[in-house]
Amino acid sequence: MDGSTPTAAGTVQGPAGTATPAASTRGEDVVVRQAIELLFFAYRDFTTDADTLLARYGFGRAHHRVIWFIGREPGMTVGELLAILKITKQSLARVLGQLMDGGFVVQRICPGDRRRRRLYLTPEAEALARTLTECQAARIAQAWSATGKDAAEGFRAVLRAMVNPEDRGRFG
Repeated sequence: MDGSTPTAAGTVQGPAGTATPAASTRGEDVVVRQAIELLFFAYRDFTTDADTLLARYGFGRAHHRVIWFIGREPGMTVGELLAILKITKQSLARVLGQLMDGGFVVQRICPGDRRRRRLYLTPEAEALARTLTECQAARIAQAWSATGKDAAEGFRAVLRAMVNPEDRGRFG
């Protein structure tokens, strides 16, 4: 027995308190599980080239995310970055410290409020960000070319719908 219990809503209450589709929707469950597995494999392959490049610098995916978002919004504050990444101050401090020590990110005092510091990429980090983006953009472009415009639009729509509502506005 897996610890599941049926509910009145047509779902099965899993052992961790999560609702999963009931037996009547098992066909849909297979499709959803396949989508989850495809996401795992796609993410693995999407990040492989970037991971290899980042490793040359002693960096990982957390560093990549910080470089990405500071590059997308130069001058953001640490608080704004924390809100986007939804990680602890301690986790960000370690990664940001490494990027600053390595000459990839600089902090500048905000002229209007000297208590606030704004984050910027250095030219070296901007070049790294471009290279990382180019290798990932090439993989996406290849996939879109293979599947067509409608599939690309559908893919973006599904991803947008998966994003928490409060962040969807970032994508127009």
